[in-house]
Amino acid sequence: MSHPAGIGSVKPVNWAYDRAPMIIYWELTTACGLACRHCRATAQPDPAPGELTTDEALGVLDEFAGFGSPAPHVIFTGGDPMRRGDLDQLIAAANQRGLGVSLAPAVTPLLSAQRLKDLKALDVQAISLSLDGSTAAHHDGIRQVPGTFDATMQALADANAAGVPVQINTLVTDETAKDLDDVYELLKNYDVMQWSLFFLISVGRGSQLRELTPGDAERTLIKWGKIGRTSPFRIKTTEAMQYRRINAQAMMHAGKTREDVENSPAARGFGIRDGNGIVFISHLGEVMPSGFLPLSVGNVKDRSIVELYRDTELMRQLRRPEEFKGRCGVCEFDRWCGGSRARAYAWTGDPLASDPLCPYVPEKMREHDLSVA
Repeated sequence: MSHPAGIGSVKPVNWAYDRAPMIIYWELTTACGLACRHCRATAQPDPAPGELTTDEALGVLDEFAGFGSPAPHVIFTGGDPMRRGDLDQLIAAANQRGLGVSLAPAVTPLLSAQRLKDLKALDVQAISLSLDGSTAAHHDGIRQVPGTFDATMQALADANAAGVPVQINTLVTDETAKDLDDVYELLKNYDVMQWSLFFLISVGRGSQLRELTPGDAERTLIKWGKIGRTSPFRIKTTEAMQYRRINAQAMMHAGKTREDVENSPAARGFGIRDGNGIVFISHLGEVMPSGFLPLSVGNVKDRSIVELYRDTELMRQLRRPEEFKGRCGVCEFDRWCGGSRARAYAWTGDPLASDPLCPYVPEKMREHDLSVA
């Protein structure tokens, strides 16, 4: 899940999150009742040995104070965070420490209408639900559990009734892209805070599916960027940072200056990417730039999350886009976009390489007739 609308604001021109991340994704458990084809966590029915205990988790929450103000927003995810017996205690503890909390639950019988009311009472700021198709045939084919589509739509209706803001996440692959129009039309019937188009990263079970080609991805992003200007809910992307470049280009073509773009509402997402505004804590306490960039920089059992985010070399490198390689390293949109570091790593083994999903040729390469390989 990405950060809920309203969290964060337009940032300075350097778009660097050196002091603190905006969002901490915390995988409380890998236990889950589903077996989705694209699961990053390769979730399983039962909790894995070695998951952080309640006391260890509370200690980590204490350390978040070291980031200073404003504090990061915490998103409890999994697996299914609803499978943690201490979830309510951890939500309450985060709130007591001044941390905003959102939740990314799996749609199982644990996510009942009453449970959503309870989450609202616990001051959970938002939840995310995954909807990967406009029909049961499409969605359940991805989720691998019959009835999940109907349960997801019921959970969305129940969340609306409980007053819990909802982000919908939809997987974008060569298989699901053609169904996005129908998903959009379906969502217009509900109260949706934002719709996040998650462009597949081939990690975990996601390696079973196929990503869009760069050309198809570009056309898809251009299309939804246009629709997003009049949509009843915000449309954003996950692991398709070039969406920011595409929207910025559209604004500039309409006569806006770079300063206008930087001060527009669209700029609130600029610069945020793995390790720069985002950090991930695994169920075992390993700290990574994101769940889709599985390179550990250390463990919260051994070092402060503040140190691991601020001071480890990989994290520092991910906050220096001018040192990225290939096209991403010379792109004039580097600080606004920066490319998917997770996809670069998944394809090349190098998190600083160019994002292979982006076909854009930077001005410097065009001016000097340099190779775009």
